[in-house]
Amino acid sequence: MGTTIFSEMSALALKYDAINLGQGFPDTPGPREVIDSAVSAMHRGANQYPPAIGIASLRTAIADHQRRFYGLDVDPDLGVVVCSGASEALSSAMTALLVPGDEVIALEPYYDLYAATAALLGARLVPVRIHAPDYALDADALRAAVTDRTRMIVLNTPHNPTGAVLSPAELAVVADVAISHDLVVLSDEVYEHLVFDDERHVPIATLPGMAERTITVGSGGKTFSVTGWKIGWATGPAALVERVLGVKQWFSFAAGTPLQHGIATGLNLPDERLAQLGTDLARKRDLLTDGLRDLGLEVFHASPVGVETQVRFACCKRDDVLADALLRLRKL
Repeated sequence: MGTTIFSEMSALALKYDAINLGQGFPDTPGPREVIDSAVSAMHRGANQYPPAIGIASLRTAIADHQRRFYGLDVDPDLGVVVCSGASEALSSAMTALLVPGDEVIALEPYYDLYAATAALLGARLVPVRIHAPDYALDADALRAAVTDRTRMIVLNTPHNPTGAVLSPAELAVVADVAISHDLVVLSDEVYEHLVFDDERHVPIATLPGMAERTITVGSGGKTFSVTGWKIGWATGPAALVERVLGVKQWFSFAAGTPLQHGIATGLNLPDERLAQLGTDLARKRDLLTDGLRDLGLEVFHASPVGVETQVRFACCKRDDVLADALLRLRKL
C-alpha cells in the first residue's frame, strides 16, 4: 500500500532536524481537565479492557454532545461505538458496508485513508473535485459520479486539507443524492469544533431523511489536541452502528480505558471552552500566515489544490515553534 505522506514528512523532518509543519498534530498538552481525568482514571485502576463498544460514561457524553450542539437524538447504548481513533471508525464503517466492486464517492482532495481502505476492500473510490478559490461543491459533478455500483458517499466537513466548510445548501445537495440513490453517508466531522471566523459546522445527519442513513465520525484526539490518544467514535442509527462495531471489535477490540474517561470529561466542558479551541487555532493561523506574507509569499488560509508551486503548513504548534519556523524560512 505504500507509505503515508505523514510518515514520509515526519521522517524527513527528523533526518534534517527540521520543524515539522507537515502533519497536523499539536505540541501542546491539551486541556488540563482532560489530562487530569485520564490520570485519575489510571490511579483508581481503570486500566483494563473496556467494553468493545466503549465505556458507558463516554458513550453518554458523546450522545449528549450530539444533542447539545446539533439537536441530534443519539442512543448512547445502541447508537455510539468508541474506536481507536477516527481512522478506525472510518475504516470499520467502510469495511462493514462495502464489498468488492462497490464504488464510494469522496470529495477530492481527501484524507488518504479513504482511498487506501477502499483499495484494501476491492472497492473503488470515485473522486469529486472541489476547486479554488471557494471550494464549492459542484452539484452536477456529484450527481454524475453516481453509478449503479455506488454504495456510499464519504463526506468530510470541515474539510481536510482545504479547510472548506460545506454550506447548508451544499449539504442539501449531498442529502438529495444520497436519498435519491439510497446511499449511506459516512460523515467525517473530526474538525467540527476547529472552525474559524464566522464558519459554522452543520452535520448532514440533521437534514431531513439523513439521520437514518448517516454514520457520523468524531475525534477526541483532534478536538482536545491529544492526537496520540487515538480516541474516536461513530454515531448513527442502531442498525448501522451495530455493523461498524461488528468490524471494529476485530481490529482493536477496544480503545484505551483511562483515555476514554479523559475524553468524556472533555466533552462535558462548557460550550465556551470548546469554542476556545477554534479561537486559539485561528490566532496561530494568523501568526503564521502574517509571517509568511511578510516573507513575500502569497498565502491562502485554505490551499487552492492543483497549483504545484504551493506548500501546506499546519499551524497547530506553540507560538515559539511557529516563530522559529518563520525565522528559518527567512534565512532561505
